Amino acid sequence: MRRFVSVGLAAVMAASLTACGGSKTETPATEAKTETSAAKEAKTEAEKKEADTTEAAKAEGETAAATGEGGVFKIGGIGPITGDAAIYGLAVKNAAELAVKEINENGGINGMTVSFDFQDDESDTEKSVNAYNKLKDDGMQVLMGTVTTNPCIAVAAETKNDNMFQLTPSGSAVECIQNDNAFRICFSDPNQGIASAQYIGENKLATKVAVIYDSSSVYSSGIYAKFNEEAANQGIEVVSAEAFTADSKTDFTVQLQKAKDAGAELVFLPIYYSEAALILTQANTMGYAPIFFGCDGLDGILTVDNFDTALAEGVMLLTPFAADAQDEATQNFVNAYKEAYGEIPNQFAADSYDAIYTIKAAAEKGGVTADMSVSDICEAIKAAMTEITVDGLTGEGITWSADGEPSKAPKAVKIVDGAYTAQ
Repeated sequence: MRRFVSVGLAAVMAASLTACGGSKTETPATEAKTETSAAKEAKTEAEKKEADTTEAAKAEGETAAATGEGGVFKIGGIGPITGDAAIYGLAVKNAAELAVKEINENGGINGMTVSFDFQDDESDTEKSVNAYNKLKDDGMQVLMGTVTTNPCIAVAAETKNDNMFQLTPSGSAVECIQNDNAFRICFSDPNQGIASAQYIGENKLATKVAVIYDSSSVYSSGIYAKFNEEAANQGIEVVSAEAFTADSKTDFTVQLQKAKDAGAELVFLPIYYSEAALILTQANTMGYAPIFFGCDGLDGILTVDNFDTALAEGVMLLTPFAADAQDEATQNFVNAYKEAYGEIPNQFAADSYDAIYTIKAAAEKGGVTADMSVSDICEAIKAAMTEITVDGLTGEGITWSADGEPSKAPKAVKIVDGAYTAQ
């Protein structure tokens, strides 16, 4: 992102992801086959469908691998498919499975058929490490994950010890890729904060800005810190900066009232969609209607249960992907995703899709074969990452520096008529 800050931000801005959570729910759907009959009967229809889809995809990959001339190349994935951050993890899982299916239909990677296994971590650090160990025991050779920040940081310590190549689609904290075996698709938290301030300033959206952020979140507080530093350079006065924590995220009337009293024309929300939905609802009740501006954590707000999406009209967010973009690659992906999963893909899905194809490009460049050790695969892909260029959904001509950061052009979207619209 060093290059992104110096070059890409002068045009249109974008963001990185990702989320960071700590929900603790039930048994991962990917392990449903080990449950008792009574437990299965207690599952919701949605959970049953998710488990069936995961097992079918895994079985399909294993069957194809058995017949592939080059053997099987095992990619693992980790993220939340249950709990508060499930929108992120499900999107990553679905898009990765779509990419793997396409790759296998077109000859695989270096003649190898790809096997993909995604484990639920409920955005919980301990469960994420357990998921990693399970995948490793099952023969994983490369990790695509994890999805959310704190679990990603914890798992990164494990992949470093094992010298396993790790590519996170959406782990945006600096610490997610602090080791030389880890890279990412998304932009980092610091650059999201800088990009947001520059976008607001350069497009003259507001001069008086309030911020509501989660001080208990690495993602949120990291973005806010850099936003606050850059705001003065953009002629922006931060008139109110109010925090909340994971233990106090249901009532935002105090924070909103302070923003309103301070005359904030825009409220910056470097937070996640669930809290943002509550803020928009409560602001409406108060009769407060500033511009609301967020980062990629807001992606998913239109699918929050019982949320009046009309309240999100005009909300802006930085994101590297807009589903309504008219380029052929985006439209082909959106159509394939809608056909497979019945919904429009979000930015996390696009990050994941690009991640799988990036692993393919690096593995091919590095001459990876199925019989190589995990460490040798890591070294080969790590070296190749700084040599490849990927035209992805989240950017054209994406390249990577040795510190794991991507360089690509950013984008911004605005919610118009209940849909994300590219700016």
